[in-house]
Amino acid sequence: MYYVVEKIKKEFKIYITAIILVVISECIGTISFQVGWGKIVLFPMLFALIIAVLLGPDLIGYFKLEECKTASALVLVAITPFMAKLGILAGGNIPKLVALGPALILQEFGNLGTMFLSIPVALLLGMKREAIGACYSINRETNLGLSIHVFGPDSPETRGTFAIYIIGSVIGTVYMGFLASLMASTKLFHPWALGMASGVGSGSMMAAATATLANIYPEYANDIFMLGGASDMLTGIDGIYMRMFVAIPLALKLYDWLAPKLGSQKQ
Repeated sequence: MYYVVEKIKKEFKIYITAIILVVISECIGTISFQVGWGKIVLFPMLFALIIAVLLGPDLIGYFKLEECKTASALVLVAITPFMAKLGILAGGNIPKLVALGPALILQEFGNLGTMFLSIPVALLLGMKREAIGACYSINRETNLGLSIHVFGPDSPETRGTFAIYIIGSVIGTVYMGFLASLMASTKLFHPWALGMASGVGSGSMMAAATATLANIYPEYANDIFMLGGASDMLTGIDGIYMRMFVAIPLALKLYDWLAPKLGSQKQ
């Protein structure tokens, strides 16, 4: 009991600030505006995230690094009720999941396509072998462990993976919410496809994307949540093998081919 009380005291600042940010963000509400042919919708959750980033140790400095590490562990706790809801939705829609099973499994190949864009851009920006680790996946916790296992903890590839891991932790959720809104505004994809695409292997990013899509397509809300959760789960199951046996070898081949043409001398 003493340990629990002390832990609450230590994290009290985080809890209070989170409540205040929720109130401020809800007061701001949902903002939508036209950008060219697309419509961008910004939701309260995005505003809360942006304000929280500004309060970090590298900007305003309201939160210290130790408090940021403590808060990161609380993300899983906060998102657990949402994940439970996704499980209930999936259990009640098993026939639909089975019917869409091949698409859910094959979507993992779509994640490989990003390397054909990201590796050339990374090389043009001056990255060397860091580009391999930075570009072969979305680089969450499992990918960080995989990079350390394959390349070693002090390798440039692992440094690239860790850099994207940090960036994803800071702006990934905001980016996914924004991207989901932008893709929905094009009207090129069915809401089911967008829901499946939200499951990138990060629970918080998936939550941001599916919440945005559910607001845009309220008639498909349950389907979007269900498919996003199932997709995220499958990405966690088969994604590690896809990255180990396909993504990393492909990234190495692309780097060896493109580095002499686009980058500086290889390390």
